[in-house]
Amino acid sequence: MHFLDQAKIYVKSGGGGPGAVSFRREMYVEYGGPDGGNGGRGGDIVFEAVAGLNTLIDFRYSQHFKAPRGGHGMGKDRTGAGGKSLVIKVPVGTQVLSEDKSEVLLDFVEVGQRVVFLEGGMGGRGNASYKTSTNRAPRQHQDGIPGQEAWVWLRLKLLADVGLVGLPNAGKSTFINAVSNAQAKVGNYAFTTLVPKLGVVRHKGREFVLADIPGLIEGASEGVGIGDRFLGHIERCRVLIHLIDITGTDDADPAEAMRIVEDELIAYGAGLEDKARLVVLNKLDLADAELVEAYSKELLEAGADKVFAVSGITGAGIPELLDAVLSYLPDRTATETKAVEIEDEDEAPAWSPL
Repeated sequence: MHFLDQAKIYVKSGGGGPGAVSFRREMYVEYGGPDGGNGGRGGDIVFEAVAGLNTLIDFRYSQHFKAPRGGHGMGKDRTGAGGKSLVIKVPVGTQVLSEDKSEVLLDFVEVGQRVVFLEGGMGGRGNASYKTSTNRAPRQHQDGIPGQEAWVWLRLKLLADVGLVGLPNAGKSTFINAVSNAQAKVGNYAFTTLVPKLGVVRHKGREFVLADIPGLIEGASEGVGIGDRFLGHIERCRVLIHLIDITGTDDADPAEAMRIVEDELIAYGAGLEDKARLVVLNKLDLADAELVEAYSKELLEAGADKVFAVSGITGAGIPELLDAVLSYLPDRTATETKAVEIEDEDEAPAWSPL
């Protein structure tokens, strides 16, 4: 399945049905009067967050959503049928933005959240409702009120407890594969991960959701590389794991790698710079104890509170790191963190990372 985290759609609620102009015409019944019924109410546009979805790809192929209009009134004081609400199902974590993206209109953070976004128009009055003591045979009626319409943006922010950040080739994909049920692509080249990945980590009887986003490089906030468009997916994380390649690169040693990523998080804003951070030296299997100690000291001097050393290949150091992660998370039961794995929305528990 392709990953899509932004989509622009057009939504329109149903218009109300027109009222009817009708008069009684029954044999052997004198003084037939007006009996035109009212029009039915138009259908609403409703957004609902459901389990089992983690992309907005469906909205690439279907961008227009129109609720049915209400039925017209009929004789014998019959009211027109109401239009059925149109329910648009979105993944948990979806935000509905105004057309210019300046305002967040809706924010879905838990399974089952349901909001009427646009209300259908009221049905028009039939001529029976205009009857008075002085106007015994009214012929006027009211057209239904038109529905509301809008262009909106859908933006998905994956809901995860922990976010994984770092430069390209820091070993993030190998790490998330080692600690969770994710099956991220692994390769010996930059930007192996092109879209965010989610995995459920189970450790000491507890579970949490880990999000891996594509690697950041210097200038990402200005659009360099893949840019910073995927950083929105970790805005709601409680803690970030900053993974650093202990072997370094031609352009950056571990201390410089930490500075580059930290600068991009600060440039992005949205509170990422204030989130708790766990600095981790990865690829421990490729370094000796002396090198680990030296780089750990450099990272502490550069501002890290504590430095962990792990290997995604051998698993060394990972239990200690996961212990530290659990200290930042609420003590939830396993059933509360399984939203990303549930296929049948009727079985989905109410769950929110907030």
